[in-house]
Amino acid sequence: MTIDLPPLLTSPRDLLGYAGDLPHARWPGGAGIAVSFVVNFEEGSEFSIRDGDARNEAIHEVSHPLDGPDPCTDTHFAYGTRAGWWRIMDLFDAYGVKATISTCGRAAQRLPGLVRDAVLRGHEVSAHGWRWESHAAMQEDEERATIQRTIAAISAAAGTRPVGWHTRSAASANTRRLLVEDGGFLYDSDAYDDDLPYLTSVAGRRHLVLPYAFDTNDMQFLNESRFNGRDFADYCNGAFDWLLREGDRRPRMLSIGLHLRMIGRPGRMGALEAILAHIAASGRAWVAPRAAIARHWLTVVQPPEP
Repeated sequence: MTIDLPPLLTSPRDLLGYAGDLPHARWPGGAGIAVSFVVNFEEGSEFSIRDGDARNEAIHEVSHPLDGPDPCTDTHFAYGTRAGWWRIMDLFDAYGVKATISTCGRAAQRLPGLVRDAVLRGHEVSAHGWRWESHAAMQEDEERATIQRTIAAISAAAGTRPVGWHTRSAASANTRRLLVEDGGFLYDSDAYDDDLPYLTSVAGRRHLVLPYAFDTNDMQFLNESRFNGRDFADYCNGAFDWLLREGDRRPRMLSIGLHLRMIGRPGRMGALEAILAHIAASGRAWVAPRAAIARHWLTVVQPPEP
């Protein structure tokens, strides 16, 4: 009996990755794991009728869409910059943590003082688009202009250009190529498919991807499951412990995503402190901004061919 098999599917998707043959990360100090804290600075870039947009942002603590101005949504976002920012930054200072502040260009333009505060504290300021929006439907010329506008706004506020990029949710088919064509980006984080950085080829050039994560991310507080602080800390600490266990053979990387208006609430800050304390107590983690991780990877782990 013969079985007719369908033709082999060809696809640009890489579903195999390192195929178990992991590179040795050689993290500084012999660390078994690199931890990247990403604080998303989106406040002021969300859609708001009061700012002249045609619609309001739909994702926040409650769901009650309005056709007109929405002070509920607006003030939920404003909490992040009025209160959350300072709590998070002060706690990072207490633990000596340097993070990546993933910043929307419009947020940087409206609140340059916060960007300067991040720089003074030693954090990386990376790019998170101009507005808090997906690029999936953008035309190429529009997206190219949007990327350049974002770079300009962050550069003006920070005093240095961003070298990392992350699109809200889906990027377009052109995003990564446009980032590579710009020539100033070390990495992007528009992927969720691995626990280690990896190189890919874009328009004939090497490009580094630092995968991001939605599970070890305080966005879970807004899901219907309604994580509480202990849930979030336990989940992130569990991920840390498992990756560190695997790191005995080949060191790994963990991304923890945070939002000013989410983790910055007083009832959730204890979760962040529990995570920071757990990581510090291990004595085996390298906590670093994504730009530092990218530079390490490109010089130590997978340097260019001589």
